Amino acid sequence: MPQLSFESGTAYDLFISLWVLHHPVRFGLRPSWAAGVRSRLPPEQRAFLERAQSFLPVPLTWLYNLLPACKSAAGALATLAELPAAARLSALCLSEETAAEVVYRLQRIADQGAWSEDDLEALRQGFHFGARVMPREAAGRLCAAWAAPEAFGEQILAALQAYFQAFFVEEEGRILPVLEAGLRLAQEKARSVSLPALLDELSRGVNFESYLKIPEIVLAPSYWASPLVIYARVAPQTMLLVFGSRPEQETLVPGEQLPPDLVLVLKSLADSTRLRILRYLAGQPLTPTELARRLRLRPPTVSHHLNSLRLAGLVQVILQPEGERRYTLRREAVQGVMEHLEKFLGK
Repeated sequence: MPQLSFESGTAYDLFISLWVLHHPVRFGLRPSWAAGVRSRLPPEQRAFLERAQSFLPVPLTWLYNLLPACKSAAGALATLAELPAAARLSALCLSEETAAEVVYRLQRIADQGAWSEDDLEALRQGFHFGARVMPREAAGRLCAAWAAPEAFGEQILAALQAYFQAFFVEEEGRILPVLEAGLRLAQEKARSVSLPALLDELSRGVNFESYLKIPEIVLAPSYWASPLVIYARVAPQTMLLVFGSRPEQETLVPGEQLPPDLVLVLKSLADSTRLRILRYLAGQPLTPTELARRLRLRPPTVSHHLNSLRLAGLVQVILQPEGERRYTLRREAVQGVMEHLEKFLGK
């Protein structure tokens, strides 16, 4: 089994919150509220971040390699400011998992200040963008950033500093106690359950069996990642898993009274296609392609429904060594829906 260690820092949530605010639907967040938060930024920085967040990943490798004293949001920004402006793009964009061909093309674009159609298409297919091909517009913005890395470095630092002052400095105070509690809870669970069971619980249904040959796994809590999990290989022998630690009764939107997890589950179940998917997955684990054939739907449509079910915690994702994903029903989650509803109605 891998060696297990823990760490924590609000720098993770600084960047994860930006990702969530620019992709709110994926996390079950109201787009109108997310747009309201983004509107606090000056127009120039707001527009720049909206373009940058179409291709920038959460920089897990860079965050993991920060000195422990620099893993607060302010510490990460200070470290970024110390880098030469032209080096900031590679720090935030490249990772341990970035393919050598992608790095070569990006560096060539930076050296030449231009890119070809072949470069753009190769980056669309090869740049790490979850399990999906990068949209063409996002790939074009990626190429434009690498064609002028110094200008991008100056703009990204100014935009992140503006975001920190306009929103995150206050948010940091709200979420810090939750991160500390989430870290303690995960450490306590690690002493009483097996590592596979711990990872399954913290990720709400991701089976990491194929990753258990990695020598080291590092766990870090995040308020804004809930209810999902963000993970990546951050060193040749190390995987970092940032797990959602926000309590079920809390929501990203302060003051909301409805339990967000219950709302996500009920919304997810209120769709005939998703109910059919759950019926198939109750019988056996299936890939999105296998489900698409049975449902007679396009694979992207099935993936959209699976994302909703995953967000609601109703399915388990089984990661295969070759990169394929299989899904299966989380029966304990389905059984808990009515208990959760009864508890809420009884309040």
